[in-house]
Amino acid sequence: MAPGKRDLQLTTAGGGGWLMSADDGELEEVRLLDAYEEDEESKRSVEGEGMKRVQLSVTGMTCSACSNSIESALKALNGVFSASVALLQNKADVVFDPNLLEEEDIKNAIEDAGFDAEILPEPSVSGRRPQTLVGQFTVGGMTCAACVNSVEGILRKLPGVKRAVVALATSLGEVEYDPSVISKDDIITAIEDAGFEGSLVQSGEQDKIALWVAGVYCEIDVQLLDSILTNLKGIKQFCFDRNSEDLEVIFDPEVIGLRSLVDEIEARGRGKFRLRVRNPFTRLTSKDTEESSSMLRLFLSSVVLSIPLFFIGVVCPHIPLFYALLLRRCGPFQMNDWLKWALVTVIQFVIGKRFYVAAGRALRNGSTNMDVLVALGTSASYFYSVGALLYGAITGFWSPTYFETSSMLITFVLFGKYLETLAKGKTSDAIKKLVELAPATAFLLVKDSGGRFVGEREIDALLIQPGDILKVLPGAKVPVDGVVVWGSSYVNESMVTGESAPVLKEVNSSVIGGTINLHGTLNLQATKVGSNTVLSQIISLVETAQMSKAPIQKFADFVASIFVPTVVSMALYISGVLGAYPESWLPTNGNYFVFSLMFSISVVVIACPCALGLATPTAVMVATGVGANNGILIKGGDALERAQKIKYVIFDKTGTLTQGKATVTTAKVFTGMDRGEFLTLVASAEAGSEHPLAKAIVEYASHFHFFDGHPPKKGDKNQGDESKYYGWLHDVSDFSAIPGRGVQCHIGGKRVLVGNRKLLTECGFLIPSHVENFVVELENTAKTGVLVTYDNDLVGVLGIADPLKREAAVVVEGLLKMGVRPIMVTGDNRRTAEAVAKEVGITDVRAEVMPSGKADVVQSFQKNGSVVAMVGDGINDSPALAAADVGMAIGAGTDIAIEAADYVLMRNNLEDVIIAIDLSRKTFSRIRWNYVFAMAYNVVAIPVAAGVFFPWLGIKLPPWAAGACMALSSVSVVCSSLLLKQYRKPKLTTILEITVE
Repeated sequence: MAPGKRDLQLTTAGGGGWLMSADDGELEEVRLLDAYEEDEESKRSVEGEGMKRVQLSVTGMTCSACSNSIESALKALNGVFSASVALLQNKADVVFDPNLLEEEDIKNAIEDAGFDAEILPEPSVSGRRPQTLVGQFTVGGMTCAACVNSVEGILRKLPGVKRAVVALATSLGEVEYDPSVISKDDIITAIEDAGFEGSLVQSGEQDKIALWVAGVYCEIDVQLLDSILTNLKGIKQFCFDRNSEDLEVIFDPEVIGLRSLVDEIEARGRGKFRLRVRNPFTRLTSKDTEESSSMLRLFLSSVVLSIPLFFIGVVCPHIPLFYALLLRRCGPFQMNDWLKWALVTVIQFVIGKRFYVAAGRALRNGSTNMDVLVALGTSASYFYSVGALLYGAITGFWSPTYFETSSMLITFVLFGKYLETLAKGKTSDAIKKLVELAPATAFLLVKDSGGRFVGEREIDALLIQPGDILKVLPGAKVPVDGVVVWGSSYVNESMVTGESAPVLKEVNSSVIGGTINLHGTLNLQATKVGSNTVLSQIISLVETAQMSKAPIQKFADFVASIFVPTVVSMALYISGVLGAYPESWLPTNGNYFVFSLMFSISVVVIACPCALGLATPTAVMVATGVGANNGILIKGGDALERAQKIKYVIFDKTGTLTQGKATVTTAKVFTGMDRGEFLTLVASAEAGSEHPLAKAIVEYASHFHFFDGHPPKKGDKNQGDESKYYGWLHDVSDFSAIPGRGVQCHIGGKRVLVGNRKLLTECGFLIPSHVENFVVELENTAKTGVLVTYDNDLVGVLGIADPLKREAAVVVEGLLKMGVRPIMVTGDNRRTAEAVAKEVGITDVRAEVMPSGKADVVQSFQKNGSVVAMVGDGINDSPALAAADVGMAIGAGTDIAIEAADYVLMRNNLEDVIIAIDLSRKTFSRIRWNYVFAMAYNVVAIPVAAGVFFPWLGIKLPPWAAGACMALSSVSVVCSSLLLKQYRKPKLTTILEITVE
């Protein structure tokens, strides 16, 4: 129940806003984002009257055929509304009508299918809150790897924090925490206490929404909004900030939906207010713009104040009139000294305040970074100059001042940081482009109470709910994932999947949010919205990959942690050896202290290893973005690093090297049985199986019997009279599917076996030589032989072929040219496997391997330390994908959340395997160049700055030049990473050294 007015209190919020909260403890019941392991449609169904859900653990499953057979068995039960079986989790989730069925009946059905089942206890109400949440936070003010290490160390020490990763390139931190121990506000406070700026980008809270409210102009409007929200059922807490016009609402989604919430506020405000959902990704990109704008303002301010200093020091001495005015004494100092002191003081402590603030927090945390070095160098120059002026006023002995050194140093550093922020913003262009794919609004078709469409309205795309019917006009973007319910058109999916050719979409076709409708108008039903859409998952996956650290970066972090203290010690040594230099080295009117101080400042300033900390993360960010644009999703920097070392690529055969579309090419009868009766017998036996070969047999038999279209599956809601479609099939009893063997059943009281040699041999059959020869002949031509027995007689053989993908042979040859050895692993018999391997050019074949044994094959190649990649479909091959150093799930399409895979190849094209390996190699080649650029400035410039070459060549590096070198090192590294955006897919003709006439 929503809290009433008496249960609420108003408290002051930041920015002049207000906050409303409940006193009765109801806020403790706020639902957070679940792991979404359950299907959303089933969730809604359970909420309906009379439905119940039960989860069972299932043991004995080995592949997707097992899970499909269990699902079929469950859906065949009267009273089951929906059934889903998860192979990897060994779990079944069933929604059923308790008036027609009991939980034990469901358990028995699974056991009857040949598997063990156990009913899992129902989770408690409090169990709806997840154990941990993952929150994304902005961390402002970081300048180098030392800052990153400092923030990560502080976050990891917080109670309730399980994991914390901070990325310098994106200024983002990702924290996994226990909400029952620590809140997001506590995490933000910890970041700010460490001296950095912290704010929440997004978290796993399901029932919290950020809205932008237009139409609030005065206190009366605020009170009206307050009144509307207070009296709205389902609102638990809200906070409105008048400065930013942001409204944060915590609501109960079981009481009020998000769109209903927005509609109610706008309706009760009688058009006064207009609300828009804040997109967290858009808010993130706007923060990048703010950072670069702020840095530009500081740089321009410093330039404006530095120009008079340049005029005073360089131009005025050549203009007698001006120079005479500047030399005029005003009090204890000359006019030019007063002007320089005043201008540099503003630059040092107003414009350069950020360096002091950042240096202070770094020192409080026991670390050193760029800000410490800049503050140390500029302060030494500034305070020496001030001291020289005061000493001259007291004693009459005037020493040269170096105010220009401080101002020019700060100006050059700010210029470098501005260029760096611009370049770093370019590295996240992939995320920005993906965010821009989603349209801002959508056309919702409105129904009346009778379910008829009576109109349409334009709504915010972030307010779309599952089940909504949306209208997509030609040339418009598809707002969310869904299914076409009316219309026909071609859709351009290249921006999401990388598939360049437009795809025909008709009724019942799936569409992906963010793709472009090219021709006709489509009406679609939304199936996945918000964070569940393919586009959102891609963005999340790319973000996570960009957050991860490649192992090579650990070395850079270590070097950065010891580099700064070492160089500062060197600088102190240089300034400490006063009088150790020949007097001839000193400049005119110079002294030993000033001479050594200038060298020390140059060494301190140029020593900052900022570029070292940017070398890896910027390259990884650009590479993951480039991969996403090409339909290759990379799950982290560690996977990217391992992929460039791949020595073996293990291919699954079915659906990976082959098209995965089995077709019957041969039907041979060895007895007097009629061919039509033979096919009817086999199809009847296989109709209850979900195996791809079984489907091919049933389809072939149905065409033989001149059926229009394909027989629908049992359990199809649109099936109607089952006999209408299956009247030509025999009645089957005692059916069972035997993994890796085939099926057995009884037809007309006689046993029927359909499968491979192993099935018949284990059942005591002796295969005649003429049948064996026929099967061998099939296998030698890359076909699978399926043997059929009826009433203890071997009656015939079916030959089934799965055509190779047209690019398979070329890709295999390309891998060999790249120094990668291809391997094929399959559960098929050896002859068929070797025939397929021979066609594509693979010499190493592992045949007759069960799905669980593929992981053992992977491990056998890893024994000598080689890096092994596994390419499979992500379902049956999950154990092998997980065991491999680099798992590549190919042909994932919209199913990108494959946990076992390190690379998700969205297209069903083997060329992407070569692209993935080539991209990783190019990326790490670029990272090595980045380290060269990062270290070159330090290795070359530090000896020059320290005066190593001064005794012989008279060369020294002024502090302002040292600042320019330090800034340019970071800019050059980021620009080097940005060159990866020019990456082009490798041409197979180039790899194979083929000359195209």
